[in-house]
Amino acid sequence: MNNNTENGSKTSILIIATVTAFMTAFMGSSINVALPAIGKEFNVSAVLLSWFATSYLLTSAVFLVPVGKLSDMYGRVKFFKIGIIIFTFGSFLCGIANSGELLLIFRGLQGVGSSMIFTTSTAILVSAFPPNQRGKVIGINVASVYIGLSTGPFIGGFITQTIGWRYIFYITLILGIVLIFFTWLKLKFEWKEDVRERFDTAGSLIYVLSLISLMLGFTFLPKVNGYILLIIGLAGLFYFFRYEKEKSNAVFNARLFLSNKIFTFSNIAALINYSATSAISFLMSLYLQHVKLLSPQDAGLILVTQPLMMALFSPLTGRLSDKYEPQHVASTGMGLITICLLVFVFLTANFPYYIIVINLAVLGIGFALFSSPNMNAIMGSVDKRYYGVASSTLASMRLIGQMFSMGIVIVIFSVLIGKAEISPQISETFISSARIAFGLFSFLCFIGIFASISRGKMH
Repeated sequence: MNNNTENGSKTSILIIATVTAFMTAFMGSSINVALPAIGKEFNVSAVLLSWFATSYLLTSAVFLVPVGKLSDMYGRVKFFKIGIIIFTFGSFLCGIANSGELLLIFRGLQGVGSSMIFTTSTAILVSAFPPNQRGKVIGINVASVYIGLSTGPFIGGFITQTIGWRYIFYITLILGIVLIFFTWLKLKFEWKEDVRERFDTAGSLIYVLSLISLMLGFTFLPKVNGYILLIIGLAGLFYFFRYEKEKSNAVFNARLFLSNKIFTFSNIAALINYSATSAISFLMSLYLQHVKLLSPQDAGLILVTQPLMMALFSPLTGRLSDKYEPQHVASTGMGLITICLLVFVFLTANFPYYIIVINLAVLGIGFALFSSPNMNAIMGSVDKRYYGVASSTLASMRLIGQMFSMGIVIVIFSVLIGKAEISPQISETFISSARIAFGLFSFLCFIGIFASISRGKMH
């Protein structure tokens, strides 16, 4: 432990980072189960319903890279604290929203707060713990995410069914207030690099506008303006990478991708993995409630299987990556996920519950085998002065992947379902949409196996 942490303990850092990770994960998974109820209250289309999840991901993704750089310059703990405050305030506003449009805006505000949490929490952990303990603490942190994901569907379903979806946000508000208190009480030290340079405002704007254009393009497809926005977004991201490569004060360290093979392929593997998997809970929640006609609580009980297995196995896989090559552990996980996605390609209205549960359980094990070792490989491949950048880059890959995953679903919904509300009356059309999505996701994940293997040896 260095001098910066003399006023606090490693245990306090780990507990606060872990509980915060739980809070953000719980919110995401519990809202997925509540989406049918929210859609019914506000009478929104399938495409707009998907934006209740996507607006949060979009604002999280667009602010991650700029915040990662700023936190390295001005203090990771400072931005971590501000992020918790914004996320908590956003939860309160979501709870009192009286229209679908306002809920979209407030979910976006939550995303701004979560971007500050995501980009700093991992960097704070690896700053506080020595290299031989990082796999273990990252595994614990990832496990807390998966515990949040696993309790979210059940608790969120129970809350939605008994007292209403708004109380999901109120519970998060209470947890956020508790975290604000303990963070100010315990985290009285700071990590930041001695960076005496100007912030890259131009690069940040290019990145933000490109991502927004890309995601809006997905929404407007198959219309012409959708294709135009997609092209603008992709061209903007390509220019952003070339622009940042030449900048000495780059907000995004493109040179790390060009010079560090482990860092590059581990991030590519993460991007592909999240692109292929993040919409699973969204699709399965709608399937179980609108096709199988389960209550929110019963749907949550089934959906809990996947993240529960992730939570149980993540600490073990984190320790495995301290001893064995992340290249092999993570690639095995990606292979398992590919097989499970292929199983859901054969989804029907009468698909057996036991196959759904078993498949979700194996998916959870696959996620655990991939996530902790891949994160350990990324953070262990860079010098400590790049921890904030590396953490924000990984979080960006995760959130951009989640955006792409939801973007694929939005495109399929736009083409096959259109402006109709998802209901039992269009269950066959919905199942066709889900099967197409799972087919595309399994292909993506298969490609990701090769990216994971290509990273090379770390130990």
